[in-house]
Amino acid sequence: MRFLTHRRRFADLSEQEVLALAISSEEDDARIYRTYAARLREEYPASAAVFDGMAVEEDSHRQALIDLHQKRFGETIPLIRREHVAGYYARRPVWLAETLTLEQMRAEAAAMEATAERFYERAAARTQDAATRKLLGDLAAAEAGHQASAEALEEAHLPEDTRGEETQKERRQFILTWVQPGLAGLMDGSVSTLAPIFATAFATQDTWTTFLVGLAASVGAGISMGFTEAASDDGELSGRGSPIKRGFASGIMTTVGGLGHALPYLIPDFWTATTVAILVVFIELWAIAWIQNRFMETPFFRAAFQVVLGGALVFGAGVLIGSG
Repeated sequence: MRFLTHRRRFADLSEQEVLALAISSEEDDARIYRTYAARLREEYPASAAVFDGMAVEEDSHRQALIDLHQKRFGETIPLIRREHVAGYYARRPVWLAETLTLEQMRAEAAAMEATAERFYERAAARTQDAATRKLLGDLAAAEAGHQASAEALEEAHLPEDTRGEETQKERRQFILTWVQPGLAGLMDGSVSTLAPIFATAFATQDTWTTFLVGLAASVGAGISMGFTEAASDDGELSGRGSPIKRGFASGIMTTVGGLGHALPYLIPDFWTATTVAILVVFIELWAIAWIQNRFMETPFFRAAFQVVLGGALVFGAGVLIGSG
């Protein structure tokens, strides 16, 4: 626990240090909001405008705090940041903006303001010094004001119809980047491996050999599908998103689809393993139909009929070939 000795308790900070900490925190938050805005500007300009406005609000509060510090303590502001204080609320690293969705950014911004307000309120309740309590109370009120400002900015830049359009656009992008290639991989892995796995099972009635064939078929198909998806479309013209993300989604789901009915053959008894594998196949096919209905808006019974019929044909072909 040696590293804890390098962090100071909030209760031990002077009023000047509390003010300096608030200044650095406001500066960090403004940078975070500008990072969110830059990330969203091309696809979601209305939301980007909201975050730009919130960054301007943080700048104005930071400047007010700096003016107060100059008046009370002079020009030199102590260097103190969140990570220097034990128990001080933390912010996510800015690079996580690359992985956050639009709704997650909105929720993160709301949490940032609410957490800061709550922190200052609790800190104010613990101090016995009237001046420090007033300072912390003012900071809590400022954070509450940030939340009100954020709501006003959303009303100005993000009316309900625009928010709905951006949310729909984000959902479409999620489907194109993750769901569509993942679903294609799951279908390929679940259906295409049926024939080799069950052909091997009925030809050898050796569960270990069947498992090895299923493992090889699943991993091989996953690698093939992953590279094919990543190399087939860079996403620039189609708008389907990062080829690396799509490749991982397709490759992993292909492997999972095949392993689902290969793993039961780790059971030594052939008929027990085969029964479990058939049950797993049934679950996989219905899961595919559910995903098609949930995300691709395919009528459930039509999706189920197509998937189950295709799977049954491939399964039957594998059993016939293996039995012959």
